[in-house]
Amino acid sequence: MRIAITRLPEKGADDTERCARFGHSCYPVSPLRAEVYPDARDAFIAALEKGRFDALFFTSALPADLVGPALARSGRRTRVVAIGPATRAALARHGVESEVLPGFYSRDFAPHLGAWLRGRRIGLPRADVPNEPLLEAIRAAGGVPEEFRIYGLRRTGEPLDLDGADAVLFTSANSFSEAVWTPRPGLLVCAIGEVTAERMRGAGVEPDAVGDGSLEGALRAIGAIGTR
Repeated sequence: MRIAITRLPEKGADDTERCARFGHSCYPVSPLRAEVYPDARDAFIAALEKGRFDALFFTSALPADLVGPALARSGRRTRVVAIGPATRAALARHGVESEVLPGFYSRDFAPHLGAWLRGRRIGLPRADVPNEPLLEAIRAAGGVPEEFRIYGLRRTGEPLDLDGADAVLFTSANSFSEAVWTPRPGLLVCAIGEVTAERMRGAGVEPDAVGDGSLEGALRAIGAIGTR
C-alpha cells in the first residue's frame, strides 16, 4: 500500500524505512509549515543555560532539533522526557539522552512523572498551539510549567498530492483541519490516534483506521483493514 503521510517538511526523514517494515511505501504531504520564533527559542536556551529547569518535555521532534544542540552544549544534568521514539531519536542525534513516555500523548506526561513533579520546574519548548490540559496537569501534581512557544504552524494552502496514494494518514488534528484535500472512492482516510480521529469525526469524516498515537500503531491499524 502507498500511504501519503502528513508531515512538516522538516520531519519524517525515517518514515520510508518505518513504513517498509510493515510492507508499505509512503511519501510526505504537507498541509502545514513551521515558522520558528527566534526570540522565544533564544529565551528558552538562555533559561536552560542558567539552569532554570529540573526537567524538559519535548512534545515533538521539531523542537528537539531546534534546541537539541544547545541542550547538548549546556552539559546540564536535566531530566529530559520525549513524547515518543521519533522525538527521542531526534534528541539522540544531538547527543541528548531522554526517557520516553509509555503512551504517545502529552496527557501521559504528568502521570509518568507522578510525585516527582512536586516542586519541580518543567521547561516546555513547543509549538504555538494551546495545550492547557498539559499545563494544568503539571500544576495539579505540584510542578511549575514554563512554556516556550518556539515555533508556529502555518497552513500551506496547497492541495495534498493524493493521486498516487492508496491511503492518507493524518498525523495530528491540526494537519487534518488545515489540509486542502478531496476524498475519493478507494482512498483510505486514517488517523494516527484518537485525538486526530475525534477531530475528523467532528468534521463528518469517519476514519478507516485509527492508530495508538504512533506511526507504527497507525501502520498496524492500516494493515489490519485487509483482515477484517
